[in-house]
Amino acid sequence: VQLQASGGGLVQAGGSLRLSCVASGRTWYAMGWFRQALGKEREFVAAVGWSGGYTAYSDSAKGRFTISGDNAKNTVYLQMDSLEPENTAVYFCAAKTRTTTVLGRTATWYNVWGQGTQVTVSS
Repeated sequence: VQLQASGGGLVQAGGSLRLSCVASGRTWYAMGWFRQALGKEREFVAAVGWSGGYTAYSDSAKGRFTISGDNAKNTVYLQMDSLEPENTAVYFCAAKTRTTTVLGRTATWYNVWGQGTQVTVSS
């Protein structure tokens, strides 16, 4: 599977952005979003299973970010509301192409990665 992330940009604090990750090729069973700020390690943000019936969020994303999937478009979205300058980072989508019944929160759990999309939140 190949992943194409998009939707990043510059937004003021309190604003919103919606990131998209389009998957092509093989079936994926879970999709996650991670972010990496300058000088920091890549961290988990949110994940969703193929059916969309189960999701997982980091503590910082819970309540402000929403992950969802559109199977018809083979696309996963990350709606980010009430953005803060601390959310500035490169955001990556990642896929698990092996059958799973759980959602991973570590980067090594996913086996396919897309390119990043920059999100910058100004104060």
